[in-house]
Amino acid sequence: MKKLEEYVRTIPDFPEPGIMFRDVTSVLQDADGLHLAVDEMQKLVADLDFDVVAGPESRGFIFGTPIAYNLHKPFVLIRKKGKLPCETVSIEYELEYGTATIEMHKDSIKPGQRVLIVDDLIATGGTTEAMIKLVESLGGEVVGVVVLMELAGLKGRDKIKNYRLDSAIVYSGK
Repeated sequence: MKKLEEYVRTIPDFPEPGIMFRDVTSVLQDADGLHLAVDEMQKLVADLDFDVVAGPESRGFIFGTPIAYNLHKPFVLIRKKGKLPCETVSIEYELEYGTATIEMHKDSIKPGQRVLIVDDLIATGGTTEAMIKLVESLGGEVVGVVVLMELAGLKGRDKIKNYRLDSAIVYSGK
């Protein structure tokens, strides 16, 4: 059986020269790769005690939902602004070029619930940091973050250094 890293396609010089783009679609398009990715991420958090799994659109949905399903936990959506139909809480955060806003339903996390955040990637850590703040604004406690890939060279881990971060694959570069 192939290693998880072997399912990730690397595209040089995308979206600009000098960037090594790690393409998650090549993992998703292979049944064995997808199965291995979910299993590996789930194994990384096997020792964590949590009540709820949360993940951002869209790839956090893809990896978080099967983990929630396998562990019989609810899954909470974190979406871009304007995509959720009920009352929301939101947070605006900095991107490399501009800002973004993410939201959750106001009733999606109950005070005191222990939350695992699942995503495909951590790079600079801005989105992950914003998700943590959003969960905490509802009274939730983030007990861990698990990602498929970590781009360690971009130092996203530094932004969430007070939180547990598990990565199935760590790339040293950008």
